[in-house]
Amino acid sequence: MNKTLVMTQAFLKIFSRDRQSMFFSLVFPLLMMLAFSLVNGDDIDPVNIGVADAANSDLSQAFIDSLDRHPLFNVSTEQEEILRVQVVTGDLSLAVLLPENFRGTPSNIELRVLIDASQTAQMNTVMPLLEQALVEVERDLRELNPLFELSIEDIEARSQNYLDFVVPGLLALALMQIAMGGSGFNLVEFRRKGILKRMFVTPIEPRDFISGMVISRLVIVLVQLSILLGIAVYLLDITFVGNLFNLYVFIILGTTIFLSLGFMLGSLAKTQQSIMAMNMMLTWPQMLLTGIFYPIEAMPEIIQPLASLLPLSFIVNGLRGVAIDGATLLSLLPDLIGAAVWIMIGMILAVRVFNWKEVAV
Repeated sequence: MNKTLVMTQAFLKIFSRDRQSMFFSLVFPLLMMLAFSLVNGDDIDPVNIGVADAANSDLSQAFIDSLDRHPLFNVSTEQEEILRVQVVTGDLSLAVLLPENFRGTPSNIELRVLIDASQTAQMNTVMPLLEQALVEVERDLRELNPLFELSIEDIEARSQNYLDFVVPGLLALALMQIAMGGSGFNLVEFRRKGILKRMFVTPIEPRDFISGMVISRLVIVLVQLSILLGIAVYLLDITFVGNLFNLYVFIILGTTIFLSLGFMLGSLAKTQQSIMAMNMMLTWPQMLLTGIFYPIEAMPEIIQPLASLLPLSFIVNGLRGVAIDGATLLSLLPDLIGAAVWIMIGMILAVRVFNWKEVAV
């Protein structure tokens, strides 16, 4: 029997007997998908706003009604002293104080807003909406018709939500973890147990060992990601409009990248503690910076060029482009080229540091 095939079967048996690895490599990304499925990114929780109406006029009531009609606001009216306490305790996000002269007089009217300055992100959303409500009240008071009206037409023939966006990224994350763990960690563990040293005196050649590990990990990744994709499509009802062949092209490319990088780390590391530290240094920045949970374009501009060049970024972009947009391989050519470059970099580094005699010791 071919020695590469023998090694492939051996590595698959080793993985199948490691129930913990099988469990966590499959369940961890599945739990993350389930968690994100419970979070509807399209829905925004209403903001609790209090209004102290010292004017008690038609104009003040029109302003309160305008706020109350907005789906983002939960409006309540109370005395100023009570509203101050509610803002401090967090029961209200902000309070608007309408003065006694809020009666439609020609002079400028100043409104005071009580806020918790620590909620800066929320304030950036709420304050423009407050200003919009004031504009609407002023327009109604002066009986002015709006000059423009937006008519929104959705030209996408499919509905998408945040789960559709994040699942391809989670598949890429699972791919990276399985591939890195299957090469680097196994290499260190085989050295620790003396398995590599014993293999050195057998007819098994380094290429058979490496080929067997690569093929076995490809099989494991393809099976596990197929299971995760099936659960996402048929149980979580995500939108998938792409071609499976194109999707698996990026899965295979990504697996090859991180297997080679894992071989490099496993050759350098001497203990499980050192391989864990090296692995975290390589994987954690990619988990945070490669657009898995939010677009790279949403990051600070100074980070974007670096983030877009990380190996996982090309795989995330490819998987997401195929799954969500139905992109072809030709349209994803920049990501294919980027992945191919990282494969060459990973293999060159792995070959440079992987020495059968030194690694086995």
